[in-house]
Amino acid sequence: MVNTDGGTGFSGGLILSDSIEWNDVKPGMVVMGSANRSILFGGIGPRHEVSIGYRFKISRIPVPSSEALKIIQSSEADIASESEWELANSRGLLSAEIGCIERLEDRHHGYWGKICDGRPHYGVNRGLQNLRHWSKSGPVSIQRPTLSEAEKTESVRMVIREDPDWSDNPLAIPIRKDNQRIILEEALISLFLGVLPSFIWAYYNASDGYLREGWLNLIIGGIFFGLFTSLFWRPKQPTWHIKSGRMIKK
Repeated sequence: MVNTDGGTGFSGGLILSDSIEWNDVKPGMVVMGSANRSILFGGIGPRHEVSIGYRFKISRIPVPSSEALKIIQSSEADIASESEWELANSRGLLSAEIGCIERLEDRHHGYWGKICDGRPHYGVNRGLQNLRHWSKSGPVSIQRPTLSEAEKTESVRMVIREDPDWSDNPLAIPIRKDNQRIILEEALISLFLGVLPSFIWAYYNASDGYLREGWLNLIIGGIFFGLFTSLFWRPKQPTWHIKSGRMIKK
């Protein structure tokens, strides 16, 4: 362990491991999350902006959990938040070996209720662990149930924050998604992609009297088909932006 105060550019005299290569990250904004809510092609949503107003250092490559724990216990270093990771990665400051899985500090099922200033996001009951799996095509976001300390054998991405000064009244995404809008959206999709086409087909192709006797089957079949399309497609969802000190969606 060595004192690298002169190399960090931060005040305070941090005690760090000389085996870690640190990259400086200046304040900035990053967009993260998915606007696609289809089952097969969608991701964790909602899509949103995060504004990080403080400088921080981040390890260029992931650090083994056992080493990271020792450093955290004797310095101001911490495990990186997902937002910090995304900002650093958007600037090409992160790398890892193919096949590496690194754990981030955030634990959640989705971004609803997230504070958008760089701090880790903990959902209801702390949710799922957020990880990045480095493949040939780049890092992929994955989630899994929280493991016990003994099972946390993967690496972590470490940061050193320079006075984040997180507000007590921060900008945040609403706690709950707009379920009424989603229900209306699903109803319209089932109507126009499932129910109406079923009736049109029956009108031109079914036997006489089928519309009168089989209308309920047509409705049920249309609703089922409309829901089935959620595997592959759903309309693009709004993105939450930071504007004039408020979170707005568009």
